[in-house]
Amino acid sequence: MPSHFHVTSALNRVSITRFGLDWRRMGAAPGIAGSHRPEQQGCFLALDDFECEWFVRMNNTGGPVDVWEVHGIEADDLVLSPEGHHYFPGTIAAAQLRLARRDVPPVRS
Repeated sequence: MPSHFHVTSALNRVSITRFGLDWRRMGAAPGIAGSHRPEQQGCFLALDDFECEWFVRMNNTGGPVDVWEVHGIEADDLVLSPEGHHYFPGTIAAAQLRLARRDVPPVRS
């Protein structure tokens, strides 16, 4: 089963460690695209390293981001959003996550 990645503000680390990825708990920091509310009822996942880096570069959270490796999610379980990004339509338990990179600074142009 392949790993996927979730990129989020480092401010969410404590909540994610405790509760996993839960789109209903959004609030500690803006989403990676800068939104203040969930864009979908689920958790966006990058399918590979290239897409993960694209989300890291997009960072509109106002600070550093963490990259979480996600295990146990099949590609067939993902939904394609209208914007062309995949998300898991539910929550992902903390036991399925590993903090792969922490405090990645925003990329400056």
